[in-house]
Amino acid sequence: MKNTRRIKRMNRNRTKISKMNLTSLMDVFTILVFFLLVNSATTEVLETPKRITLPDSTVESKPRETVVIFVSATEVTVQGEAVARVEDIQAMEGQDIEPISQRLAELSENVIGSNTMRVAESQEVTILADKSVPFNVVKKVMSTCTAQGYARISLAVIQKAPEAIQT
Repeated sequence: MKNTRRIKRMNRNRTKISKMNLTSLMDVFTILVFFLLVNSATTEVLETPKRITLPDSTVESKPRETVVIFVSATEVTVQGEAVARVEDIQAMEGQDIEPISQRLAELSENVIGSNTMRVAESQEVTILADKSVPFNVVKKVMSTCTAQGYARISLAVIQKAPEAIQT
């Protein structure tokens, strides 16, 4: 086949990619991975266990990282460790719950890392209580937290949609 002027011009203008430089592409992906790792550590939503049903309410501020206490219908868990049963707390005399006091003291003593240090220094507790739990149990848990020096106590609730809020 004969090479025409058009074919010659097309061959001359065609650029061939022999090698690809992947260095800049890898730099972009590395920066992206670091960005995602740093931003994934800041959680704003507390994961509620399936056995706890939170009450509905209006929420004006986002939760902070704190010591988390789950009060289900059957047991009380402090930072993921079951410490007491609800029926035992109801039967107790007085406002201080000894297993919760011991666990809170243990948490304030065993500080590892800057994130845990910030949570321990804030002296703040978030209580996630099932709506079927009697208030006197929640009151005893709150009183125990206050006795251990955790003066800032937050109760976790489910945020209602703005249009569902009635004044």
